[in-house]
Amino acid sequence: MRQYGGNRLGLAVVGAVLLVVGGYAWLRGQGQLAGLSPRARVLPERTVDAVAGNPWTLWAMALLLVVLALVTLRWLLLGLGWGRFGARSGTGTAMLCVGLKDVEGLSRAGVRVVGDPNGAGRLRISFSCPAEADVGAVVGKLDREIVGRIRREVGDDDLGAVVRVHVRRQAAARRVSTR
Repeated sequence: MRQYGGNRLGLAVVGAVLLVVGGYAWLRGQGQLAGLSPRARVLPERTVDAVAGNPWTLWAMALLLVVLALVTLRWLLLGLGWGRFGARSGTGTAMLCVGLKDVEGLSRAGVRVVGDPNGAGRLRISFSCPAEADVGAVVGKLDREIVGRIRREVGDDDLGAVVRVHVRRQAAARRVSTR
């Protein structure tokens, strides 16, 4: 849940900075700032001379700003949930975690219902486990017990399911010390 808070905080900071800069630019353009004439220079004269001597710097700055705008747009769209399919199922995720409570180091567990749960929908179940876990036993337990329970709780027994298991590699320090 922390990642969503970080995204919201980051978007709020970026939005506030852009709002302040836009407000300053608008006020300056309207001549509403006290002590500054509308014709006052924005940049120092040395900076203007340096930019005029190297016109490629303006093109490089424009390219950098376009790339920054595209990265920010992608971040915003992912933060809004575009690109994700289905609806998250908190009940299904809780049932998955309870069913796999024996697996030490389980992380990134999630259950999504894609499509219509009463029609041609399916479940997307995903989690990450450490390399020390007995993956065969985990998959067997999923097949025998857990997926059926999640199906019954989320939709119906005919709901298809796709299970994605990610096995994390050992850290480099642990690999070296075990040899």
